[in-house]
Amino acid sequence: MRRLDTEVDRRDPIDRSDRRLIDYLHGGFPLTDHPFADVGRALGLSEEAVIERLKRMLGNGTLTRFGPLFHIERAGGQFVLAALEVPEAEFTRICALVNSLPEVAHNYRRDHQLNMWFVVAAVSQQAARSALDRIEALTGLRVHAFPKEREYFVGLRLLADTGEDDDTE
Repeated sequence: MRRLDTEVDRRDPIDRSDRRLIDYLHGGFPLTDHPFADVGRALGLSEEAVIERLKRMLGNGTLTRFGPLFHIERAGGQFVLAALEVPEAEFTRICALVNSLPEVAHNYRRDHQLNMWFVVAAVSQQAARSALDRIEALTGLRVHAFPKEREYFVGLRLLADTGEDDDTE
């Protein structure tokens, strides 16, 4: 699976402080007046260093997202996983059309008959359906929609330690 909305240069390696920061943030983000300063204090970094490290890792693709996750359904909204069968010659053009909609949160290429998968996040079921209908109209392709029926919480934590003993700061 390959993310389509960003071309990434991952040649910029992460150091031990980056790995510690990623691991720390997996455990939660402080809801305080100065959360980046609080994170930095816990890790022996300045507030500015925390912010700059996050910006760098987002910019070079080490991190693809940093922000809250909401249970959109509790507020009346809806997430819908959807897929298209896109002719290879049209893939780049269709990708740009799909990504142009503000409701499209993720877009991935798959080695499958349904070769473009994306997530629509909308404020209501009607808004999600409208976004999917717009995608069909824009692309001329049938959208296969898979709305979330149930959610399971899996406490997955990915440790950023690569096994290297890099002290680069």
